Amino acid sequence: MDSSISMIFFLAAVLIFAAILFAAISLTKRGPRSLDVEKYRTRWMTIEQQLKRDDANSYAMSVLNADTLLDQALKDKGVKGATMGERMKQLQKTWSNANNVWTAHKLRNQIAHEPDVNLNYEGVRRTLGAFKQALKDVGAI
Repeated sequence: MDSSISMIFFLAAVLIFAAILFAAISLTKRGPRSLDVEKYRTRWMTIEQQLKRDDANSYAMSVLNADTLLDQALKDKGVKGATMGERMKQLQKTWSNANNVWTAHKLRNQIAHEPDVNLNYEGVRRTLGAFKQALKDVGAI
């Protein structure tokens, strides 16, 4: 009788340990995180309002801010990578139009690293459209 009680206690202890271990693994597992859509929509509307047809200085700033917002969304989503480019590669199959997203990001890099980038209003609108679609693709807006 003592051995059967000991066996029951042993099995109960094993089951409790397994349940605790399962709970710990489930709670620490890192999956895709959800984003605060309202926060991203508000920030996106600010970027769109920042672009002014008659203000060439607004062209570069709106592209830089849109790229920064997308990068923040990727980080908040938990996408791995040391640079935005690395994070974007992780989602290569997520983009509705990967070429447009990469082109938009490359324009951002040109603005940041080249002194005389020629921007026009319509081109910047298309670039913002690519960033907007990318934000939709990751569930930010």
